[in-house]
Amino acid sequence: MRRLALSDEILLSVQQPARYIGGEVNMAIKDPTKMDIRFCMCFPDVYEIGMSHLGIQILYDMFNGRDDVYCERVYSPWTDMDKLLREKNIPLFALESQDPVKDFDFLGITLQYEMCYTNVLQILDLSRIPMHAADRTEDDPIVIGGGPCAYNPEPLAPFFDIFYIGEGETVYGQLFDAYKANKNRGGSRREFLETAAQIPGLYVPAFYDVTYHEDGTIADFRPNNPCAPDKVTKELVKNMDDAWYIEKPLVPFIKVTQDRVVLEIQRGCIRGCRFCQAGTIYRPLREHSLEYLKHYASKMLKSTGHEEISLSSLSSSDYSQLPELIHFLLDEVQGKGINISLPSLRIDAFSLDVMSRVQDVKKSSLTFAPEAGSQRLRDVINKGLTEEDILCGARDAFLGGWNRVKLYFMLGLPTETEEDMRGIPYLSEKIAELFYDLPKESRAPGRVQIVASSSFFVPKPFTPFQWAKQCTKEEFLRRAWLVRDTFKEMKNAKSLKYNYHEADLSVLEGVLARGDRRVAPVIEEAYRRGAMFDSWGENFDNELWMAAFDACGVDPDFYTFRDRSLDEKLPWDFIDAGVTKEFLQREWKRATEETVTPNCRQGCAGCGARVFGGGVCFEDKN
Repeated sequence: MRRLALSDEILLSVQQPARYIGGEVNMAIKDPTKMDIRFCMCFPDVYEIGMSHLGIQILYDMFNGRDDVYCERVYSPWTDMDKLLREKNIPLFALESQDPVKDFDFLGITLQYEMCYTNVLQILDLSRIPMHAADRTEDDPIVIGGGPCAYNPEPLAPFFDIFYIGEGETVYGQLFDAYKANKNRGGSRREFLETAAQIPGLYVPAFYDVTYHEDGTIADFRPNNPCAPDKVTKELVKNMDDAWYIEKPLVPFIKVTQDRVVLEIQRGCIRGCRFCQAGTIYRPLREHSLEYLKHYASKMLKSTGHEEISLSSLSSSDYSQLPELIHFLLDEVQGKGINISLPSLRIDAFSLDVMSRVQDVKKSSLTFAPEAGSQRLRDVINKGLTEEDILCGARDAFLGGWNRVKLYFMLGLPTETEEDMRGIPYLSEKIAELFYDLPKESRAPGRVQIVASSSFFVPKPFTPFQWAKQCTKEEFLRRAWLVRDTFKEMKNAKSLKYNYHEADLSVLEGVLARGDRRVAPVIEEAYRRGAMFDSWGENFDNELWMAAFDACGVDPDFYTFRDRSLDEKLPWDFIDAGVTKEFLQREWKRATEETVTPNCRQGCAGCGARVFGGGVCFEDKN
């Protein structure tokens, strides 16, 4: 019987005690004493968020597929548990064995979102692992970070031993074998890191030095160890059907953010939206075969008992065998009370027909993501969506019985004008008018509900907008208020609702997204002052962060509000993401010219991803 790290008294005194006990359906159970490697997988946010992350589920299952590795999990303790662990001097522990994280060989942390960076330090602190990699001894775990934020690892560089750049299915086996070999010959921590630095896709920040110009920009970035390469090339799964997937996903005891079977149908995107980091770093688009997806869909539904299956992808409509997959799933779930969720679909006749058959859509909203209010600005960002597309989709939806629509926009995009901003309420009004212009007998009864939401634009590495200036908090709010006030002027204002994101949080996200190593002390200072769970609105304290910047003598405006020249050396330039800097520069220029670039299936734009030798780049070219 498993021994829990916490007493019943402690567990009964916190919210959701099931966050800390493990024992879920399909949890891996091994004898830790018989393992060569113990790996603790961490998502630096609360359990409900981390348990919904597909990447961790895949790697957890893949690692535990090895006889010599035991992979366990840890998530950020919520604030009530954090306080108790400190008060009672209890080290942070893994869910499976309930053993202290400090006793493991590896601590792998998923870096999904910049606003979780202080939670990374919370994990290290509560685990009693020295916060700085330079202070760790032979007895401490190797701390390795991966995920989309690893494409600019520099703000977190002092806290990690290794960063894994790219998709996790490829070289972890090589890393584990190297660790075992080093351990068996009595090698040191440094010797292992030198070996790791020579494995493709792995970046050891201690083996690189950076210098700066007087104006604060980077002068030079180069290896200080002969084992470290000048460039680190991202790792990528060439053939998706060769990739590991899950037959028996973990099933939590409590409701989590995505409480369903998740079936990844493809990886990457053909669309080329110029603000989208995921669309760049996961290039080229690579699909799973229909037979692969049929196999895993059936296996996961049987092994979990979930009542919903969701298709995961950046743009599900671009999956070439989507009709065949949908028809298979409809047959598979018929009469079983299982719902099929179809996110990331373009709202066209096929999608609406399918959704009307698989979901109780009359009670839910349809979602469109125009991103910009005007066609001019949609061309600037290369959205590939016209107003006619949006209105035709909305009309078909209303004729199909929907009467609620969600619209997602961004404010502060490069070249945005007041006319573009007002385009958000104008477009929302046109959609509402379209509903009321339909004959009453052909649409749902009552009033239409249009909910428009705007986030604030944050420039991200490896996008054509990585050189863009970000708006100040005050400017973001001015734009949001202009849109809000324009909504009030609309004829159908009672059918329209408008929400906008927190401006100061978006500005901080921009600093962390494009920061360099000089931002690391600020993150640490903010954590020391109490910053945690910054992505949770009730916990975010902007004044605390501004005090941390002041204490460290770092100007946040340097990372957000200044113009960057195209020849500036960027903190992430040592990473080769496949998409070339020359292509991103061309796309930045085309954005300023309001020129649309065709998607990958319409014509190759020469982004550079072809070097990986697979995916959409080679469709119909065999």
